[in-house]
Amino acid sequence: MSEAGQTAFDKKGAPAESAPAPASTGPYRVLARKYRPRDFSDLIGQEPMVRTLTNAFKTGRIAQAWMLTGVRGVGKTTTARILARALNYKTAAVNGPSITFPELGEHCQAIMEGRHVDVIEMDAASHTGIDDIREIIEQVRYAPVSARYKVYIIDEVHMLSTQAFNGLLKTLEEPPPHVKFIFATTEIRKVPITVLSRCQRFDLRRVDAGVLTAHLEKIAGLEGVKVDPSALAMVARAAEGSVRDALSILDQAIAHGGNGVAGEDVRAMLGLSDRARVIDLFELLMKGDVAAALAEFRAQYDAGADPAVVLTDLAEFTHLVTRLRFVPEAARDASLTEDERTRGTAFAEKLPVRVLSRAWQMLLKGLGEVEGAARPASAAEMVLIRLAHAATLPTLDEALKALEGEGAMPSGGNGAARPSATAASSQPTPAQPAPAQSAPASAIGSSRMPSGGGGQTMRLVERRDDAGPAAEPQAPILEAAAEWETAPAVRIQSLADIAALADAERDLAFKVLVKRCVRPVRLEPGRLDISLTADAPKTLAGDLNARLRKWTGRNWLVTVSREEGGPTLAEEEASRRETAIMDARADPNVAAILARFPGARIVDVKLPEVTEPEAAGELPTGPASDDIEDNEED
Repeated sequence: MSEAGQTAFDKKGAPAESAPAPASTGPYRVLARKYRPRDFSDLIGQEPMVRTLTNAFKTGRIAQAWMLTGVRGVGKTTTARILARALNYKTAAVNGPSITFPELGEHCQAIMEGRHVDVIEMDAASHTGIDDIREIIEQVRYAPVSARYKVYIIDEVHMLSTQAFNGLLKTLEEPPPHVKFIFATTEIRKVPITVLSRCQRFDLRRVDAGVLTAHLEKIAGLEGVKVDPSALAMVARAAEGSVRDALSILDQAIAHGGNGVAGEDVRAMLGLSDRARVIDLFELLMKGDVAAALAEFRAQYDAGADPAVVLTDLAEFTHLVTRLRFVPEAARDASLTEDERTRGTAFAEKLPVRVLSRAWQMLLKGLGEVEGAARPASAAEMVLIRLAHAATLPTLDEALKALEGEGAMPSGGNGAARPSATAASSQPTPAQPAPAQSAPASAIGSSRMPSGGGGQTMRLVERRDDAGPAAEPQAPILEAAAEWETAPAVRIQSLADIAALADAERDLAFKVLVKRCVRPVRLEPGRLDISLTADAPKTLAGDLNARLRKWTGRNWLVTVSREEGGPTLAEEEASRRETAIMDARADPNVAAILARFPGARIVDVKLPEVTEPEAAGELPTGPASDDIEDNEED
């Protein structure tokens, strides 16, 4: 090759890899251009596409148009040029389309340099109108000047206007036999389906970090530059699967480091945090050591690490640990450092998935807060405090299960009614299934709702006239099952009982509907007449009927009355709250405080709960805690 500064190429036209590139005497060429693939064997990470094209060329099933899509820098335009070279490949021994290039063909060099007269490259970002497409339509009628095919490569094809796409359709569907179209785009969703249906589509994938690291190592060797493996891993990770981005970053790192590229230089250049220190910070957070975690974060911040980058690295390491827990083979990834490989595996063996999943969600949410905060470092510290505090907390499901277990144990001070201690002590947990007529477990035993915190407790009252000493161990259960047919398991005397029952069954959404949308008209055993508010769902009456039947084991008749009915539970609570606020405002002490502090106002009034003796077999009427129910609704 005669061009000054050009990389040495072998007889195939690919970069020679046997020796470092000679010193250039002309303008410097960046690595992304210098080591651009010149045949399909040089493409990395796109094996499915290469295999499909290879088989198509071998069998002569060559399409008339191709659509190449993928993120920036994965090789769309390069693939288009290689494809144009394959279509027009011609040597003294080969005169036909070929996917392999044993030697440099007659048209190869001009095509790869983008200056062949029959391979027309057009940037749709700057040629978006129908006039540009009309020019193409007029030119396709003429045969190619010297090559076998006239190839049109349209980059960023999604930028074409609607009129341009419509004008191209007919020619794209039935092009002359000497014309081929190759489209490239990063926004495949913006391309009309009518165009996609006329093309063979290839989705170029992001290049795996391990493959990209090996590629960068090979290029560094060709350039005669010594690069630390940790630096290559950081470059590959920062490129996010883009080969061009990786080569651009490597080019910058070589210029930054001089003759060699060290990990510290790349970290300082990209503003990255030390991966080992990120792992240390992760360990402190998982231990719940807030003070040490904040000190470590502040040290990284003082060293130049960006708060958002620190959280991003924490999220990536959290994902790595979670992945290692289920896919231990992922530790062999070449882009991982030794600390990530060994310590990540150790964390994966110790930390439960619930902790990792919760940390991932909190980091993702916190990352958005940090990016939008006026003081990113302070926002990041608050995220780390929340993360360390929540690391040792149980999940919601575990907390509910723990409360269920506490609610099932006999306790004298919680006010929850349960079967008698004698019956409970003399009756082991039955291992065999209950009889066909037995009551549901939620009706026979205690409810699944915790007994503390204002929750409601359901129980089935055992009405036994005589409890003889010779009773069978399962007698309480059998008697309860028989009594289910004659008496309701739960007595419902008001809408508050229905709301409490929904609360006990953990149907909080339905509880909110009952409180806000239902007005009581008449309530009798097995019958409920109601009126609905204007914003009530149309199916609320039917849903209420079905749930009462399910929760009580009795058939209910729920009808919608034309009468106005009484106030809803939400209206009653609002009225009570307003009355309490008015009473508080009238209190002399409160009035003095309001006068002493201008602008102060009463936000809410909390009264001490009054514990009333529970009647046997009844749910407490009315909400046990207004504050708790208000929080659930909100």
